[in-house]
Amino acid sequence: MSALSDQLVAYAILVYLIAMISHAVEFALGNARKAPAAAPARELVGAGVGGAGGTVDEPVVPGTPPRPDRSAARAVLAGRIAGWLTVLAAALHLGAVVTRGVAADRMPWGNMYEFVLTGTWIGMAAWLVVLWKQPWLRRLGLFLTLVMVLLLAFAELKLYVPIEPLMPALQSWWFIIHVSTIIFASGIFLLGVVPAAAYLMRAGWEQGRRSFPYTLARRLPEAAGLERLTFTLHAFSFPIFTFAVIAGAIWAEAAWGRPWAWDPKETWAFISWVVYAGYLHARATPSVKRNVATWIAIVGFLTVMMNLFGVNFFFTGLHSYAGVE
Repeated sequence: MSALSDQLVAYAILVYLIAMISHAVEFALGNARKAPAAAPARELVGAGVGGAGGTVDEPVVPGTPPRPDRSAARAVLAGRIAGWLTVLAAALHLGAVVTRGVAADRMPWGNMYEFVLTGTWIGMAAWLVVLWKQPWLRRLGLFLTLVMVLLLAFAELKLYVPIEPLMPALQSWWFIIHVSTIIFASGIFLLGVVPAAAYLMRAGWEQGRRSFPYTLARRLPEAAGLERLTFTLHAFSFPIFTFAVIAGAIWAEAAWGRPWAWDPKETWAFISWVVYAGYLHARATPSVKRNVATWIAIVGFLTVMMNLFGVNFFFTGLHSYAGVE
């Protein structure tokens, strides 16, 4: 089962990569610049035909039916392929998580590799729910599949450890309660940072900025919709994250005789909580600009990444269960 899990992770990375390429094709072909309605010579040929004005893909010849926009059709096809490939990759990803747990005969959250493997799947599963309810957001899939490829590849190359039994300190029902909620919240925060970054680029584009990276936002959904999605995801995840921190303190009291000791992971979890609370407060304050609040959300995600990677690599403490040197 362990070998099967490893193979499924490799296949999932490959399919995520192909889905990302398909999204990139859709991104490149969709909303292609259309030719002006008529050069002067063509206006003579098509005079009196269709007088709607605007833009057309090709000059209209009398007696010929309009031809479909081939680039737009190909973009739609590429987007649909990307969507189904993402579903396939998520299924392979889930299979890797489940088989890892079966092989270990425990919940697959005992080290940093397993945490990343499960957290990224939570983010992807949440994305598929969002996509099902709001398919107009599909082009965000380009950025999310890129994040999936990078995080899973890093996990395979740098974080992978063989399956081992849980440390005695982790053999508790609180392990399931605390770690499952922290993973779930982290996965939603991972998803939430994608529309947050996309909103900042799109808002800049709508304000007339035409330098990089704002040019990437020309084909993204409108800024207002991206900002609402960012808020919805964070408002949903923050109470779960709060419960996870509280559950960790209760577990620490039972295991170590104190609920809080400013261990590096505890400290950074508190920092993340404060930053995300600051984001929600800023988002609810009319005098705070939406782009300022969104930047706070992005800083919050950076603190989560610091807690996940930085603390495990650069600090030692009571939560040193990463399994990597």
